[in-house]
Amino acid sequence: MAKGTTINSEAYIETLRKLKTRLKRCRPNVNVANVLLLHDNARPHTSLRTREEITRHGWTTLPHPPYSPELAPSDFHLFGPMKEGLRGQRFSTDEEVKTAVRSWLRSQPSFFYEAGIHALIKRWTAAVDNGGDYIEK
Repeated sequence: MAKGTTINSEAYIETLRKLKTRLKRCRPNVNVANVLLLHDNARPHTSLRTREEITRHGWTTLPHPPYSPELAPSDFHLFGPMKEGLRGQRFSTDEEVKTAVRSWLRSQPSFFYEAGIHALIKRWTAAVDNGGDYIEK
């Protein structure tokens, strides 16, 4: 996404289309019609056009309780370790940052990502069971 681009329904729909294409290419044995999608309730994620696009893909959107920041895997699982992994590095350009982040992401073992997914499942279940109230760690 170009720097300064506003995330609106059109941009989000394009991201979903790219995701579907990439899933087909990277996971050819996975039925891309059985995707469970969890995103927050931001307007680009919940607009009529976005919901229609998700339906066209055959995907299911999981309910996301309002005001549930603890359901963002980037916050509870990714950013801390990434910050630690990139600590001390200095970057002169956006491209250098992107390269370092991509390198760090590729260097993580598969169980790192599995652990994040399992933690998300636990957190999502607790949030839904709790009626969307904040869940302590």
